Amino acid sequence: MAEPIRLEMLGDQETKAGNYFVSNYPPYSFWKPESVPDVIDAISRKPAPGTPLGIYTHIPFCRKRCHFCYFRVYTDKNAADILRYVDAVIAELKMYADKPFIDGRKPKFVYFGGGTPSYLSTQALTHLATSMQEMLPWDEAEEVTFECEPGTLTEHKINVIREIGVTRLSLGVEHFQEHILKLNGRAHGSKEIDRAYGYARAAGFPQINIDLIAGMMGDTDADWDFAIERTIELAPDSVTIYQMEIPYNTTIFAEMQAAGNDVAPVATWAKKREWVERAFARLAEHGYTVTSAYTAVKNPDTKFLYRDHLWQGADLLGLGVASFSHVGGTHFQNQHNIDPYIERVQSGNLPVFRALTPSTEEKLIREAVLQFKLGWLDLNYFRDKFGVDLREKFPAAFDYIRSTGNLTEDDDFLRLNIEGLLQVDRYVHEFFLPQHRDSRYA
Repeated sequence: MAEPIRLEMLGDQETKAGNYFVSNYPPYSFWKPESVPDVIDAISRKPAPGTPLGIYTHIPFCRKRCHFCYFRVYTDKNAADILRYVDAVIAELKMYADKPFIDGRKPKFVYFGGGTPSYLSTQALTHLATSMQEMLPWDEAEEVTFECEPGTLTEHKINVIREIGVTRLSLGVEHFQEHILKLNGRAHGSKEIDRAYGYARAAGFPQINIDLIAGMMGDTDADWDFAIERTIELAPDSVTIYQMEIPYNTTIFAEMQAAGNDVAPVATWAKKREWVERAFARLAEHGYTVTSAYTAVKNPDTKFLYRDHLWQGADLLGLGVASFSHVGGTHFQNQHNIDPYIERVQSGNLPVFRALTPSTEEKLIREAVLQFKLGWLDLNYFRDKFGVDLREKFPAAFDYIRSTGNLTEDDDFLRLNIEGLLQVDRYVHEFFLPQHRDSRYA
């Protein structure tokens, strides 16, 4: 079994295998099949007053698998396979639509992720979106996000995506240099980026986001600077930048194992932080505002509601293979593979594979971990919601972060400077309970 990622692995050292990006708490490795009955209890209760509802739909199909990808994706499915899957997603939503936890709520946010949602044909996409909205209308949704791989987009498909109600189009660009895209197994090329972006702008999406990854295989200072400048030229409404990580279920890690290497062929953590800081600085010179450890926006009023609602405990119903949900305080994940997922749904059973109902303390830690990624913690929010002063709850954690010189504070807020913000996924481990610190994350 591979070793769990440890705090000391996330400093200035070489990149090793493991999950750096902390997307939830407690770690996924603590979610268990024996806790699935908790899901039935959660969906059978009415929601707490004022709890927003969101929908996530996983589209697990891609033209090819990127070498750094750790998501559940398939590259060998034909049109009939895809339609069978889409119909299963629709049937899954139908099983949930009349459960008490819905309680008349309409989604406040909707997210199509992958995989590659834009891999769907326009017919399959229209069928999926129309069927979903017949059960849970999106007319009150404040944000509908749709992830795209640039090479899958035509002008017609872009227009269909806009017509189904998408308000936030996220382009998985990752880099602009052709040789880096090829080396890392991306399906699209640099020319397809410009074409897709032009189609998206012409379609009039309220928000277009570009995803970048700092530290991909083969990246250099000059190549990264080129990617930043090309992003600035396109002037998207928001830019999301992630630091390259090498989870265990990637082809890069498989190649590392085969070669007997424990160091990944990508930039060090210090170099990746340097590159993200440089990107944020250049974007700021062009009017962008940094709003999280990963995001810069052109208009300071731009929101990312999927993130913000989730990080404050909203309900999220995840549809599709391997999707994650959070309902009524219980976390759960669907079957990991497409055939068992579809078989469960077709037999009239919920396709849930594992679950976890966190304690109140774990719920507090989850929100502190996630909200710290914004670069600040609102102390009054946690006093009001949990009856806790964070500085008293986590004295050792904040003593450590203070010792780095990256934390400022007053009576109401704790704030990270840019150097601290770019290490926040390292710092949040300090909030973890002892049993979670040295465990496998996923």
